[in-house]
Amino acid sequence: MHPRPRGVARQRGVALLTVLLLVAVMTLLVVAILDDIRFGLRRAGNAQTIVQAQWHALGAEAVARRRIHELSRRTPGRTTLDGDWNGRAVTFPIEDGEGGVVTARVFDATTCFNLNSVVEGALEQWRRRELGVRQYVALLEAIDFDEHQARALADTLVDWIDTDATRSPLGAEDGRYALLRPAYRTSGTLLAEASELRALGGYTAAVYARLRPHVCALPGADLSPINVNTLDADDAPLLAMLTLGALDTAAARRIIAARPVGGWRDHAAFWSQPALAAANVPNPVLEQTELRTRYFGLHAEVEYGDAQVVLSDLFEDKGDGAFALVARRWTPDE
Repeated sequence: MHPRPRGVARQRGVALLTVLLLVAVMTLLVVAILDDIRFGLRRAGNAQTIVQAQWHALGAEAVARRRIHELSRRTPGRTTLDGDWNGRAVTFPIEDGEGGVVTARVFDATTCFNLNSVVEGALEQWRRRELGVRQYVALLEAIDFDEHQARALADTLVDWIDTDATRSPLGAEDGRYALLRPAYRTSGTLLAEASELRALGGYTAAVYARLRPHVCALPGADLSPINVNTLDADDAPLLAMLTLGALDTAAARRIIAARPVGGWRDHAAFWSQPALAAANVPNPVLEQTELRTRYFGLHAEVEYGDAQVVLSDLFEDKGDGAFALVARRWTPDE
């Protein structure tokens, strides 16, 4: 046989090498495509699990609505702590293929100072409300801030919310925040979350941590609608706030401890107590206290498969058995 020409053998070797390279490239592409498919399926599965967990959280929301209706119907005109419902965690299992657990807490969302009450007016016309500021200062002093710091924190909050650009004596308007990096401006509107305080001058992490258990941002600038029938010993600073500092927290705790079984049945019975009568609070304060809860909160945590979901709701009692969902957050209410 005649030997093959070298050129032909070389060409066949190049062709074979090309084929091998193409096979290698195609193999890499197939592996990459399969990885994308696998990750896509995993993402889709995770998304489906999260959506299912959210549905379980919404189921807890429906249960909370029924619970709030029951509380409203049980003692018409009053909301009390009877039944140990306020803040008590209720846990129940999820009995399906993935398994899991739902933990939910319904609580009185009015046992707090409404941060938005330091102003009054309307949208784009917010102005300082002196009574709200006095109450805020009284609350701050009740939780051991000194007078100067309390007034500075109050003025700073007013300047953050109010519409004008005039700085309060101890407050801060846009000029102070413009010097920060990154720079920003005051909001000029009501707070949506109490956590917004952390953006304000003077509200350090330590200040916020001390203040947070006693404040909230309700949807409106009304004076804090405190239900005196759901206060407990830890809420004594709020009662001191209502008296504009005339009561100290020790005296406030004694009043809360002496609350009659079933709660106070009318405002006169509450305000006629000697220590409160001696406080001589102005009429708007007499009118701001409540015997029934206007706002209820829900905190629900769902663990479903590999997913974890947190739901925070705020409900408003509109009266006559009607309740409205005011806010829904898929995050903790910080």
